[in-house]
Amino acid sequence: MNFYIGSGFKNCDMVNYVSQKLKEEGWKHTYNWADNILGYETLENLIEFSNLEIQGINDADIVIILLPGGRGTHVELGMSLALNKKIYLYSNDDNAFKDAKETVNFYQLPSIVKLTGNIDECIEKIKERA
Repeated sequence: MNFYIGSGFKNCDMVNYVSQKLKEEGWKHTYNWADNILGYETLENLIEFSNLEIQGINDADIVIILLPGGRGTHVELGMSLALNKKIYLYSNDDNAFKDAKETVNFYQLPSIVKLTGNIDECIEKIKERA
C-alpha cells in the first residue's frame, strides 16, 4: 500500500512515527516531506518540495492528514479530494470535527474517515480499512 502523510511542520515527529509504523508493515511512503525540512528554505526549495509533494500524493493509494495542520496541509487535503484518494483525517480529540463554527467544512465530507484518540490505535484502524 502506498501512502502519503500531510501535516504541519510541528508534527514532523508524528509524521515520521506513523511512516515508520506503516513501513514496518511493508507499506511504501511515496514522499516524506518531513525529511526535507532544512530550516533555511529558499523559494527554489519550496518549489522543488511542492513538486515532490504533488507527486507523492499522486502516487499514493491513501492519504493521511494529521492535525493540527500547517500552511500546506489543506492544499494537500484538497489535492487528495480532487484525486479521489482514500483520506484518513486524524486529530487527537474530536474538537476539530464537532463544532460547525470551529471545523473546516471539508472535514465533514462523507468520503473522509475521521480518526481520533491514541495514534497507535488509529494506525491500526488505517491498516484494517485500507
